[in-house]
Amino acid sequence: MSVDGNWNLTMTTPMGERQATLTLLSSGGTLTGTQGAEGNSAEIFDGTISGDAVNWKVSITNPMPLTLEFVGTVSGDSISGEMGIGPMGSFPFTGKKA
Repeated sequence: MSVDGNWNLTMTTPMGERQATLTLLSSGGTLTGTQGAEGNSAEIFDGTISGDAVNWKVSITNPMPLTLEFVGTVSGDSISGEMGIGPMGSFPFTGKKA
């Protein structure tokens, strides 16, 4: 099982379901990559991996400036967890290897 590669994410948000792409690369306990949605892309930061547990953050500007914090678990070609949207709370996300 490897987190490295391209993922297609579905995030449940207060504005409905949103689709995103995610490219991850792990090195030791560090996770780097990019996340994109609706034509915008940003580098992830504060990324970590420990076993099948993954965590990362990404700053977005659309629909409003926010930092999203992802806490998830990788299981084979699937990923799932919670996406924290600051003061709006946490919402589920799922994903599949592309």
